[in-house]
Amino acid sequence: MLAVATLSCGALAFWIFWDLPDTAPLRNSSLTMTIEVPDWHGKMHPFLVGPKNPDWAPLESIPDEMKWAVIVAEDANFYEHSGIDVTALKEAIKYDLKRKRLALGASTITQQLAKNLYLSRDKSIRRKLRELVLAQRLEANLTKGRILELYLNVVELGPLVYGVGHGARYYFSKPVSQLTPAEAAFLAAILPGPRIAFNPETRIAKVRQRAARLLKLLGLRNILSEAEVNNALTQLGQLDGREMPGPSVPATDL
Repeated sequence: MLAVATLSCGALAFWIFWDLPDTAPLRNSSLTMTIEVPDWHGKMHPFLVGPKNPDWAPLESIPDEMKWAVIVAEDANFYEHSGIDVTALKEAIKYDLKRKRLALGASTITQQLAKNLYLSRDKSIRRKLRELVLAQRLEANLTKGRILELYLNVVELGPLVYGVGHGARYYFSKPVSQLTPAEAAFLAAILPGPRIAFNPETRIAKVRQRAARLLKLLGLRNILSEAEVNNALTQLGQLDGREMPGPSVPATDL
């Protein structure tokens, strides 16, 4: 029986993990890889991740307010964990067990990056386990700065709008390096649900409310001064996402 159980566990592990990709090549900042991203109708499109993407934003070109707005919004313990926020994961498991479904993800920025680069969007235990292993591999192979750079360049911010470089151009008609704190918070506020929950075209009030909370958190972390927070809150009231141009086009379709 023990041999059978061992073989079964081995077979299960092989089925889950055997074809996981090598994350080490991502150390090379000049690397450009092609992934597939969905539009809002479910059709998949090729998308360039790297300097060959015209909207690629090197980490040093992204304002600190943009970086920190995303961190406080998505993964407040980003610089403390090694890819997996164990406490948040335990809480998510308890939540999901009570509801008997995978509802609360508790994914760190590193886990989200693993999913966006390598995995499908399906909510399955197999995919989640693969995501956890890949997150640890990313943390082992890359610096936190490189992980953040990659993540900020693949996040979904609108209809075929992926990455903060494209997001800045799409919503504000400017390069990401010129974003104000209010604009940075606005983009970060969209992240959890650009299609429905935090879509600026249909739920601008929710986007502004979340962006305002993020700006106040940036003040608490001393990323912004009290005066800068107040100025950003004033500007935030004037942002409505209406700077948006026509339909977006993914980088490899240009």
